[in-house]
Amino acid sequence: MKPVVVALLLLIAAPVFAQDTTKVEQYCGLILRPRAFSNKVNIELDFGEGRRSFADNRMRDEMTGKLKTFNSVVDAMNYMGQQGWVLVNAFPSEHNGTNIYFEFFFKKTFKKEDIHEDK
Repeated sequence: MKPVVVALLLLIAAPVFAQDTTKVEQYCGLILRPRAFSNKVNIELDFGEGRRSFADNRMRDEMTGKLKTFNSVVDAMNYMGQQGWVLVNAFPSEHNGTNIYFEFFFKKTFKKEDIHEDK
């Protein structure tokens, strides 16, 4: 009789310890701008949070804090792929009719519990 009671208690308690495995897609906007007097490019990231005036959203090295530069657009695309991001769309854009840059949109799947929403 005792093994049956223990088994029932384990079946009842099991859902309490189950983790939420819900997956959610998050999107990232990326603007690639050529560097002045260079063949390299800088990247600005947009994760959907509000932008402050004069905020510097360029990608930086996590260890040194220095601007992360890429040798080419393909170099930047390879980096994003290595980070687990998947390209959704890309298109050229222009600012004030003169500055041409490229915008890319990526998506990545995360566990819902790993997403921090500060809204």
